Amino acid sequence: MAASPAPAVDPSSVAADQLKSIIERIERLEEEKAGIAGDIKDVYAEAKANGFDVKVLRKIISLRKRDHDERQEEEAILELYLQALGMA
Repeated sequence: MAASPAPAVDPSSVAADQLKSIIERIERLEEEKAGIAGDIKDVYAEAKANGFDVKVLRKIISLRKRDHDERQEEEAILELYLQALGMA
């Protein structure tokens, strides 16, 4: 059975105006996001130029985003695995 064609949208309808507004908002936010990503990249470059290890900074940022209890649980499991492998 063939799929029915999408209904035509009257360009002068309220739905078309709303759709256009949503698309434009998303596009603006995507532009802002790209700008912010560039700013973050610049900060990491500055940190690297000042002798900081960027990989470690990224790990710290990742850890700070997470719940304390979740982080503690993961660290405990990691320690257990390292001990089991004779690495701790």
